[in-house]
Amino acid sequence: MDKKKVTNMEVKKQNRNRVFRYIYRHGTVSNPDIAHEMNMSLPTVTQITKELIEKGLVEEKGELQSTGGRRAKALSAAVNIKQAVGLDITKNHISLVLTNLAGEILNYERIYQPYASEDLYYREVNKKLERFLDESGAVRERILGIGIAFPGIIDLDKRIAESHVLGVESVSFDLVSRFFSYPCFFLNDANAGAYAEGIRPDGPDRFFYLSLSNTVGGAVFYRNELMQGDHFRCGEVGHMTVVADGEPCYCGKKGCLDAYCSASRLSDAAGGKLERFFAALERKEEEAVRLWDRYTSYLAIAVNNIHMVLDCDIILGGYVGSYAEAHIQDIWKKVSERNTFAESGPFVKACSYELGAAALGAALQVTEDFVKQI
Repeated sequence: MDKKKVTNMEVKKQNRNRVFRYIYRHGTVSNPDIAHEMNMSLPTVTQITKELIEKGLVEEKGELQSTGGRRAKALSAAVNIKQAVGLDITKNHISLVLTNLAGEILNYERIYQPYASEDLYYREVNKKLERFLDESGAVRERILGIGIAFPGIIDLDKRIAESHVLGVESVSFDLVSRFFSYPCFFLNDANAGAYAEGIRPDGPDRFFYLSLSNTVGGAVFYRNELMQGDHFRCGEVGHMTVVADGEPCYCGKKGCLDAYCSASRLSDAAGGKLERFFAALERKEEEAVRLWDRYTSYLAIAVNNIHMVLDCDIILGGYVGSYAEAHIQDIWKKVSERNTFAESGPFVKACSYELGAAALGAALQVTEDFVKQI
């Protein structure tokens, strides 16, 4: 095939993709709106939106109010024509989310389901997934696939390479996906949480996502992409040493950040319920205040170290991150005391999603792969 023809086809595809994204991000628009905002000719935009309408991805919604001339047709993205499922697998729970092409959460559920590396576990997860879809009113033919987030190292080529938390290693994607009726996409849970933060239209261009759940993980997000690393371990700060020969970590080493800043360090002191801990902290109960002070002191070390290396914002996510907004100034104060440089403002921030970030990010990975092909 002629190289110029291939190039022209790619340009058309990129323009079609950009126009569709513009429409679903701005609600109801017109061809003149798109042409003006995207610096494209009106005939080009009209041809693109015609193609999108024919594909069923854009709908005409009457006419917009006149600004003096002929009324322009109102266009909206058919965001519910396709949907995606996000599934976050943890040691004791699964989280399920259903989204549309705009990334809107249509339904969310967290279910107690202890992990077991056996067929019966995945059959039960699939059963719960199908029930969730029934209750969500999902149309099966519209489902693009399932994004599945795991805590551990995900070799994107073929397998779940290792998960200390789940006690498994070298589990092939095929071994898991055969239990589900939809295409499956796999990613690390911290990467999924970062994706949920970064892929939003108003999301930051570059940041580090620090996932503070019952394990500590991290991810680097840069220009709409996750940085994976040579061995798919980019961002694994949970096993960064913060105290030489310190407390034992589940990985077998000592002094890892995970040993000091996992969510369980707080929830274990409140009967296993993180919300109880933060309620006690809100009441300024002495033990909760003491534990939080210790926790955030080690957290500040980690945040400052990450910032020294990457020079970008740090977003606190995971279970603890969902409670961080009310305490972000206290955390920033400890971080700033360690920071060598004068900063124009706080570079540590709370996450945007308080529930189901990993499941949402996994679903968004599925929809994003589809949108890229439009």
